[in-house]
Amino acid sequence: MADEDPEQDETPEPRQRLFTLIEAERVRKDLEPFLIEAIDCRKKLSSLENDLAAISARIMMMGGVIVPYEKLSRLRAEHTHLAETLRSTLRRILETGCIVKDLDVGLLDFPAIIDNQDVYLCWKLGEDRIRFYHRQDEGFAGRKPLDPCDLGPGDKVQ
Repeated sequence: MADEDPEQDETPEPRQRLFTLIEAERVRKDLEPFLIEAIDCRKKLSSLENDLAAISARIMMMGGVIVPYEKLSRLRAEHTHLAETLRSTLRRILETGCIVKDLDVGLLDFPAIIDNQDVYLCWKLGEDRIRFYHRQDEGFAGRKPLDPCDLGPGDKVQ
C-alpha cells in the first residue's frame, strides 16, 4: 500500500457566512430564545460548580469520612444535563453562522460586508433589533450606528 498524503485528507475550511441586515435580523429573532436559554444554563452551571466545590471542600476537611452521595449524585447529574443543554444550544446558534461574542450579556455578531469592508452586524440581548456594526478588528467598543437607510422608521443616526 502506498503512503497516503495527510494533506489530501484535510477538507478546506468552510467560507464564513455573510449576512445581509434582513437575513441577520431574521436569524436574530429565531435565535433570541436559544440565547436566553444558553445564558440561563451558564448561570445555573456556575452556581452548581460552586455547590460541587463547596461539597468537595467539606469532604476533604472531614477526611473523606462523610460523603453526601445522594446529593453529590443529584448535583452531578444536573450539571451533566445543563452542560449538554448548553452545548446543544450553542451549537444551534453557531450553526447559523453568527458568532457568540459574550454569553454573559448576550452579544451576537453577524459577519457582513459594508462599503467593501468585513464587518460584524452587532446585536446585544435587550436591543429590539440590529442597529449597530463594527469592523472585525474593533469589537463592541467600536460599534457605530448603521446607515440611516438601514434603520427603521423614526430612528436617527446620532
